[in-house]
Amino acid sequence: MAKFKLDEVDHQILDMLIDNTRIPFTDIAKKLLISAGTVHVRVKKMEEAGIIMGSSLTLDYIKLGYSFIAYVGIFLNKTSQTQFVLQRISEIPFVTVAHVTTGKFNIFCKVRAKDTHHAKEVIFMIDDIEGVMRTETMISLEESINDKKRLMHTIFSDL
Repeated sequence: MAKFKLDEVDHQILDMLIDNTRIPFTDIAKKLLISAGTVHVRVKKMEEAGIIMGSSLTLDYIKLGYSFIAYVGIFLNKTSQTQFVLQRISEIPFVTVAHVTTGKFNIFCKVRAKDTHHAKEVIFMIDDIEGVMRTETMISLEESINDKKRLMHTIFSDL
């Protein structure tokens, strides 16, 4: 597949979609002084090229009662157990992200919980998975940076 070339209009479209994935194409078109059809065609091409992969919804977990965030590093008995352990972790809905890593941990997870008591229960669920030797937990005091735009603009400037 040939490399898809983004231009400044594509960058601006992506910029607005990152801010609000539900923004109507007509609103984007008005702001960029182009037709809604042009926006639709460009977004479709970026989807077909695999640059845009679906859209996401941002939830306010604090308002939903899940304000506690912990990061759990998982040490495995054997690395050959990685896929088995990942499958068991995927069955715990409070584990929202899991990475297979190099370095200190075999797997590194993000856990969302109601409070410390709930987080302890989730961590014990992880500890109980066959193949997990032990875990190490870090508590997030605050999410200070969660910014997709800065990386996007750096990528655009490198193209």
